Amino acid sequence: MSPSDTVRGKSISSVEVTNVSKQGFWVLVGERELFASFEDFPPFREAPVGHILNVEHPSAHHLHWPDLDVDLSIDSLENPAAFPLMSRAPLEKPRRSPARKARRKRS
Repeated sequence: MSPSDTVRGKSISSVEVTNVSKQGFWVLVGERELFASFEDFPPFREAPVGHILNVEHPSAHHLHWPDLDVDLSIDSLENPAAFPLMSRAPLEKPRRSPARKARRKRS
């Protein structure tokens, strides 16, 4: 079979979680190994190891953990300080339940 006869299919990018420790995990993306600390990436802290190991590389700058429904850019792994995981949504006041309101009226 000559190179021109090669059947082209879906491009597969190399990605693999190489180690998991108490502090975080290492992801090998191509030839780069990146560290994701649980402090910087809390959704992984309580995740089962098997879920952390199940990582996909759907595009050049994007990683996806389907079992955890987590998506990260490779840039965020390289420089987590530039991508703080804080919501900018305004805090809502807690709502009182109807039962609690009824108890307050009776008092």
